Amino acid sequence: MAKKLVIILLVVAVSLGLAFVAGCESDAQTGALIGAGVGALAGQAIGGDTKGTLIGAGVGAAGGYIIGNEQDKKK
Repeated sequence: MAKKLVIILLVVAVSLGLAFVAGCESDAQTGALIGAGVGALAGQAIGGDTKGTLIGAGVGAAGGYIIGNEQDKKK
C-alpha cells in the first residue's frame, strides 16, 4: 500500500512539474499535458499496473487536448 502511494505521489509531482516547465504554445497542448498526467494518476490508482497507467495517460491526453482545442477556438 505504501509503495502504491509513493508511486501516485511521484506521478502527481512529475505531472505538475511538467505542466509548469513545458512551455506549451496553445491551450490544446497544455490540456493534453495536464490530461496525460491526471489520466496516468487515475489509471495507476484504478488499475494498479503499468497497463492501466498507460491507458489512463492516453485517454487523459486525448480528453485534455479536445478541451484545450475548444478553448483555443473560442479565443
